[in-house]
Amino acid sequence: MSDGMADTKTRKSSSVKIIRSQPARVTRKKPNVAGGILSFVWLAIVAIPLYWLVLTSFRTQATFFTDKPLAFPSDPTLDNYALVLENDFWRYLANSAIVTVFATALIVACGFLAAYAIARNGQGISKATFSVLLLGLAIPLQATIIPIYLLIVEMGLYDSLIAIILPSAAFGLPIAVLILVNFLRDIPRSLFEAARIDGASEWKAMLSVALPLARPAIVTVAIYSGLNVWNGFLFPLILTQSEDKRVLPLALTTYQGLFTINVPAVVAAVVLSSLPVIALYILGRRQLLAGMTAGFGK
Repeated sequence: MSDGMADTKTRKSSSVKIIRSQPARVTRKKPNVAGGILSFVWLAIVAIPLYWLVLTSFRTQATFFTDKPLAFPSDPTLDNYALVLENDFWRYLANSAIVTVFATALIVACGFLAAYAIARNGQGISKATFSVLLLGLAIPLQATIIPIYLLIVEMGLYDSLIAIILPSAAFGLPIAVLILVNFLRDIPRSLFEAARIDGASEWKAMLSVALPLARPAIVTVAIYSGLNVWNGFLFPLILTQSEDKRVLPLALTTYQGLFTINVPAVVAAVVLSSLPVIALYILGRRQLLAGMTAGFGK
């Protein structure tokens, strides 16, 4: 009887070993052919115009009409870039840089202070302020251009770079606060409590705890806001009129009038005005993606 039971246990254990020794089947996912094709189509839609812009900027005025649009220039030249640089390009570049730097600094500073107050105290006035700021995302810029124009004129700021900086900062504030609030809410409250126990004031806790930890979100806000201000066209068009106050997006219309027939020169101006934006995105693309997705995974 005991021998039979022992044989049964031996058979069971051997069968278990055989089952365990069998390799697990690996399920392979089917390739998403449709998604891959659509991705390549979208890449072509985006890349081909950029490719055409770069090639056209190296063509001469004569070869622009004779060469094939997507063929390499038969007589490449840098004269178009030299022509653009000789026509006040550096002045327009400096104006765009001044407007972008100061407007972005205002957006980051004011946005961080507002976001810290909302994240630390999400009740009462802070909650109402956050709701009002989010309402600013639904208001189109074009709907407010007349009141802004009248306000700027009454303040005596018309036809100045400050007239572009202040409205640009105001319209960039809502999205900046939204990004920073969602990031600051992820910071554990225990860190702030530990700082207060050590004797730190609210300002000290904000600067020593929140500011270093919120660096990815701050970089995101700076890059996103800087891109929007740099590419802004409506405020410079409405709030300035002097040639020495023009920024690059507005100056491109001047180049279009100055080089009406010389299309490669106009394209060269577009390429030059895009280089700072491309460089800024390349340097901070990781922080931009990390900050934009922070706080939305809950």
